[in-house]
Amino acid sequence: MAPSSMHDFNDARTAADFLRNSIDPMPKKAVLAGTGLGEIAGSIRTRAVIDYCDIPHFPLSTVQSHYGRLMAVSLKGIPLLILQGRFHLYEGYSPLEVTFPIRVLQALGIDTLVLTNASGGLNPAFETGDIMVIEDHINLTGANPLTGPNDDRWGPRFPGMTDAYTSSLSEPALVCPASLGGRVRRGVYAGLRGPSLETPAEMRFLRTIGADAVGFSTVMEAIAAVHANMAVLGLSVITNMCLPEALTPASVDDIVAVAQSAAPRLAAIVGHVIGVQT
Repeated sequence: MAPSSMHDFNDARTAADFLRNSIDPMPKKAVLAGTGLGEIAGSIRTRAVIDYCDIPHFPLSTVQSHYGRLMAVSLKGIPLLILQGRFHLYEGYSPLEVTFPIRVLQALGIDTLVLTNASGGLNPAFETGDIMVIEDHINLTGANPLTGPNDDRWGPRFPGMTDAYTSSLSEPALVCPASLGGRVRRGVYAGLRGPSLETPAEMRFLRTIGADAVGFSTVMEAIAAVHANMAVLGLSVITNMCLPEALTPASVDDIVAVAQSAAPRLAAIVGHVIGVQT
């Protein structure tokens, strides 16, 4: 039985058919770029650019620095899709709408997905500008994209999440050449609904339960990608520190600026992982 709401299997197939007519060859790997990280495509050879508003049934990005377009690019000679902009629960989108791009990628035959985000650092050993390879996540959104009737064409009723972030992708990301600059960490990502930022008490709680970074995205898409049997790599740029003992104001402009400055390093990590995997 298919989901009863919009953004179902047939909608994803319609969107995928549209993209197949626009992109050839169709890549097998994709990157979903988060806040300030659309520039990950800046130094990569572009083959096609399609605005989200032109893709059937696609939601529209409403958040600063989310460009709202899909790009077909070539990275180290390997075809790749980059989605510049994602959707969030705090924008008022449902979990099905947030994860609709993942379902379209699934319909296109994408087998590897890189999820990037800007996040707040909870681990006191982290610093602004670090990149964290996500080892695991904690879903504190109160939502799940698999709630409701399961569509078996998308995946099983009860997908396992013990290796949600594929270790064969995470390990190469952690051992990128030192010439990339900056520090690459590993840790646990806590996903909240947002959009209000965390209180000091919430920061302490999140750290106590094992979170190293916190943000308002990624978890929904990771669950949908696992359901779709994709290999998943998660990369968080630590754009600000969430330390209750040393609080500093975090403006959206500052967060975007840090994320944008890290975009070339993210692109290098993605290129490294894809090169190792291929």
